[in-house]
Amino acid sequence: MKLYTFEIAPNPLRLKLYLQYKGIEIEKEEINIREMEQFTDSYKAVNPACTVPTLVLDDGSTLVDVVSIALYMETLHPEKPLFGSNAYEQASVLGWDHRIYFDGFTAIAEILRNQGEFFKDRAIPGALSIEQIPALVDRGEKRINAFFSNMDAHLQGRNYIVGDQLSFADIDAFVVVGFAGWVKKAIPAECQYMQAWYQRMKRQLGEE
Repeated sequence: MKLYTFEIAPNPLRLKLYLQYKGIEIEKEEINIREMEQFTDSYKAVNPACTVPTLVLDDGSTLVDVVSIALYMETLHPEKPLFGSNAYEQASVLGWDHRIYFDGFTAIAEILRNQGEFFKDRAIPGALSIEQIPALVDRGEKRINAFFSNMDAHLQGRNYIVGDQLSFADIDAFVVVGFAGWVKKAIPAECQYMQAWYQRMKRQLGEE
């Protein structure tokens, strides 16, 4: 089993924090997306979609989505569960993962990828050439502001996003906060519940 990743990027960081919290060691190879290594012929042979992370299993099959990789690893390493402890919590974690990705990650990506030369013709991750739409920058700003406000409301009276223990939903939202810094956004000062939650997550994830 081998993981192709670039751990400072948001999607690979989600998986890094998952593996780190669970104490899972796995062979890794860094694919430097700053140097466009995801577009090399050698990496395209591993993952034609040209995205990271990619997990190659011992039989040669691959998983290229963060949640699918984490769920696969969860079946191998069920201790310290991060996808809930019962059927309702498992469904809730997956639901929140989807919501956090759509409302948080993609909002920031709209801001980041629709301006500047680095992402020219790469407004969407992957091999397809997609032109930038500058108007989406303003839309992304509105969306990420709404994300912080909605998360703050949800976290009132809660220590975690789902249930009474840390889950992959918390990891995803934690990474969104860091990713927001790439576009000079942060949890607003008035979002006191999310601010307190973020400090707890820093301690529990060892990211202080």
